[in-house]
Amino acid sequence: DGNALKYAADELKSDREVVMVAVQQKGCSLQFAANELKSDRELVRVAVQQDGRALEYAADELMSDREIVLCGVRKCGSTLRKAADELKSDREIVTVAVHQDGNALKDAADELKCDRELVSVAVQQHGRALEYAADELKSDREIVTVAVHQDGNALKDAADELKCDRELVSVAVQQHGHALEYAADELKCDHEIVQIAVQQDG
Repeated sequence: DGNALKYAADELKSDREVVMVAVQQKGCSLQFAANELKSDRELVRVAVQQDGRALEYAADELMSDREIVLCGVRKCGSTLRKAADELKSDREIVTVAVHQDGNALKDAADELKCDRELVSVAVQQHGRALEYAADELKSDREIVTVAVHQDGNALKDAADELKCDRELVSVAVQQHGHALEYAADELKCDHEIVQIAVQQDG
């Protein structure tokens, strides 16, 4: 068990061979390694290939290493938050991250939150990622439809004009009856919409 490294003597936490075996078993055991090994590019690469979350424990200078960050987000999209700012603007890295975890859109550079194709990927993976999209995409009926198909509660972050869209609200409440909370008031009085919602959630 790689996490046994936590209990090893300090000199063994500095032993590259011992730490390499540990991170091959459990990438996040990198957290127990001596600081100098957290800067060891090869060791960190092995750790993040085993578990993308290990990126959290790597030395700061490796947060701007494109290959290391790409390895990390392939395994765990949310590790994008640890990447250097310039890599949060890297379309390939962000695309890989949102394919793995749509919510990684939260940590993307603002210009990528306006990227229709990338946002579409994010909301297909996790509908509630619509929250992190640029405002103009929250008004994009196609994007919002994809989001509410994946999670009806994504309606919460749709532009107001789409909360009046009967067809779209119908899709949302079919997914989650509770999404009725986010519909425009006139649709909360719509017998058919309310009936669909209560059949979902009671």
